[in-house]
Amino acid sequence: MDDRTIPQVTSHQAQVNSDTRHRTQDTKCKGYKKLIVWDLADQLTVIVYKITKTFPRDELFGLTSQIRRAAASIPTNIAEAMGRQNKNETKQFINIALGSLAEVEYLLELCHKLEFLDNASFNELEGLRSRVGGLLWKLYKSF
Repeated sequence: MDDRTIPQVTSHQAQVNSDTRHRTQDTKCKGYKKLIVWDLADQLTVIVYKITKTFPRDELFGLTSQIRRAAASIPTNIAEAMGRQNKNETKQFINIALGSLAEVEYLLELCHKLEFLDNASFNELEGLRSRVGGLLWKLYKSF
């Protein structure tokens, strides 16, 4: 894909497109850890784990466990996707990561409504989740 086929986008979106295209080309030879989307998904997971330590103890096996598993599923499935040799299998694991990301989106909103997350924490997590979503979708479409 050359630059003439890229639609007009903001400078931030152009950087994301460039990063995604560059990282996608490097993926097969350098592994999932070189992907910006994997790094951001990993950061999201770490923040979710840290922030859920403050959740009520009676939610440990409920909401806390659910959001942690959903968040960890995102970078895990990206890693597994990049380990696959078959394009369709790769896309399937990226698709699973997208589903987990949607689950995290809802669970963050629920945690915010239940006042387990303050506005600042919710906004930080939601911003990071949104960025992961954009990059993950671009990665999916690149296969």
